[in-house]
Amino acid sequence: MARKFFVRTFGCQMNEHDSRRIAADLVSAGLEPVDDVELADVVVLNTCCIRENADNKLFGHLGQLKSLRERRPELQIAVGGCLAQREGEQLLRRAPQVDVVFGTHNVGRAPALLEQAATARAPVVEVLAAPLDDGDAFATALTVRDDLPHSAWVTIQVGCDNSCAFCTVPAVRGPERSRPPGEIVAEVERLAAAGTVEVTLLGQNVNSYGRDLTRRRPLFADLLREVGAIEGIRRIRFTSPHPKDLRPETIAAMAETPAVCEQLHLPLQSGSDRVLKAMRRGYTSARYLERLAAARDAIGDLAVTTDLIVGFPGETEEDFEQTLEVVAEAGFDSAYTFEFSPRPGTRAASMVDRFVPKQIVADRFSRLAAVVERSALDRHRGRVGRVEEVLVDGRSKKDPAMMSGRTRQGKLVHFAPSGTAPGELVGVAVTGAGPHHLLGEVRGPALSDAGRTKTRIPVRAG
Repeated sequence: MARKFFVRTFGCQMNEHDSRRIAADLVSAGLEPVDDVELADVVVLNTCCIRENADNKLFGHLGQLKSLRERRPELQIAVGGCLAQREGEQLLRRAPQVDVVFGTHNVGRAPALLEQAATARAPVVEVLAAPLDDGDAFATALTVRDDLPHSAWVTIQVGCDNSCAFCTVPAVRGPERSRPPGEIVAEVERLAAAGTVEVTLLGQNVNSYGRDLTRRRPLFADLLREVGAIEGIRRIRFTSPHPKDLRPETIAAMAETPAVCEQLHLPLQSGSDRVLKAMRRGYTSARYLERLAAARDAIGDLAVTTDLIVGFPGETEEDFEQTLEVVAEAGFDSAYTFEFSPRPGTRAASMVDRFVPKQIVADRFSRLAAVVERSALDRHRGRVGRVEEVLVDGRSKKDPAMMSGRTRQGKLVHFAPSGTAPGELVGVAVTGAGPHHLLGEVRGPALSDAGRTKTRIPVRAG
């Protein structure tokens, strides 16, 4: 009987993507996936270290697995990903029940390391300083999402060359490495031939894609156009970009390429110029708003989401008020809002004498959330009465009697089934709105590619 495995993911879409590669490699090694950790012979925890709560969740799960291991001594436990890359041997000292530790640069080695640990009957730690080759850096042909077979993630870049004071990504993911554009296009062509209609291009800073490949102008705009020209690809999304690298060429490519969705995630982090400088973000709030305005001017019906950090070391009430003002002016469709979390090895973690008291941070977090939710609700209410193109994902997780899907702006819509199936593009009339979702009724098939065009709008320099 084949051994069974269970993979749990903490963190971002890049981690989700890595987890799918791990699962595919384990299947290739003869193991079978299960949805219940109690049934698994091998448990892999793919970790994040961006925020402290991700660390706490990991060690909470490891505590539960320790009890399971006591009942089933043959169980193997592996920890991979960002936190494993950072901690290495230290992780075994905190959790001696772990059998294998691997990092972000050797994801494809998971099956071999598990076998090595089983043979040696001893823990194995393998954390590389850099990928052995591009096969380790970029997971290819493993990008279709099992839960959404009509959608796929495609890695175009790994690592980051920025030096944000709060972020550990450069330390655990390494410097930026861009995948050759021809390789990306070939992979998307294979996906389209297999029935994929939506791709999300992944990178730590997609706006700087190609900077390490050529000295000529940024390649990301060219890549958007090339992928957008592939037959069968109806939607293109990308994440994550950096505001300082959002170029007019990229905005123009978004405006002119029909397949590129009217959705932009543009992390602000703070509205205070003083805090942004301390964060080492490379832009001011005015510069951010200028680029946001340029994108909205060029791309009709653009939805914009963002990331915000509350309580960065030294943040004053005046700084926070400035953030509220900028957020209100920006009018975001939604925001991922976080309380500052000191990460070992970052510049911000050393600013202990400037940490903001937790009670003040919690109060500011609530005030900011109220502004964001008001803006999100206003944006959603403005869509009531419209017919949206929705890509059907499947049954709603909260109400199985309803179907769910996403608009081109990435907005979640719930609607009665009406004979729809996952992967279909349908027209949905929006009948109701909340801050985090829309309600609607199916009105028929969505427009074909030929029926949807984008008008060239001059892009402001900036």
